[in-house]
Parts: sequence; C-alpha cells; structure tokens
Amino acid sequence: MRTVRVARTFAASVPDAEAHWYDTGRWAEWVDGLERVVMVEGAWPRTGATVNWRSGPAGRGNVTERVVAHEPLKGQTVEVSDDAIRGEQAIAFTPEPPGVRVELSLAYEIRRRSPLTPVIDVLFIRRAMTDSLEQTLSRFGASLESAHPPPPW
Repeated sequence: MRTVRVARTFAASVPDAEAHWYDTGRWAEWVDGLERVVMVEGAWPRTGATVNWRSGPAGRGNVTERVVAHEPLKGQTVEVSDDAIRGEQAIAFTPEPPGVRVELSLAYEIRRRSPLTPVIDVLFIRRAMTDSLEQTLSRFGASLESAHPPPPW
C-alpha cells in the first residue's frame, strides 16, 4: 500500500476539532468530492460504525468508510473503499500551540492493476490523493475556525 499524509495546525481545541470532524452532517463543507452523506450506521465515530457517501459526477462514486479504531480525543482509523481504491484513512488530533494539529493520512491500494499501475501511481494518482487530502484538511480548518473562533486574547 502507498501512503499519503497531510497535517495542519488550527487555532481550536482538540475536543472542538474532534467534534467538528465527526459531524457527518457537515462533511459536504470540507470532504473533497463529497456530494452527500447517504447513510450512517452504528454509533459514529466508534468502532464498527459505517458511513456511506456519494461523490459528484466526476468523483469517486459510492464511498464506504467503516471505523476499525477510535480513541476519543486522539483519532480514528477507517477502512475506506470505492470502485477504484481500498485502504485505511486515519485522522489524528494532537494538542499543539496555538491549538490543535490535525493529521490526515490515507494508505491505499489501487483495485484495478496492470503492469503500468506503479508508474501511473507515482506520476498521477499519488499526487491527486495528496491534493485531495490537502483540500479536505484546508476546508476543514476554515470550517472549524469559523465555527470555533479563538478567544480574543
């Protein structure tokens, strides 16, 4: 599996960032390509819960995320799958002045493989995956900071 990773620090608390990230009703604000959440099953964000979502026409299609690990105030790991990939996505929340460091990673495997897959992955897919995570985390931060502005001191 290939892994891509992005991280940013935001002026918010760990509890605020965590609650904001796990609010599936707001995912359309920041998850790159997400058009709508179709269904949430189980006690999201706890282990065993599942979210199914749909992308826009040029996106990933139907995406399923199933929680395989969750530690309150630390993070979560989900198995993620769509028509093109399967893998594990992790979110981690760490206190870091002036607020919270949020790290998002995706370890993925391309479903349809050919002898050219490794080259295509290095040249195109890995960059697209990183860009998508960057977009998601950037939008998340803007949404988080507008919902939880830092104190005025």
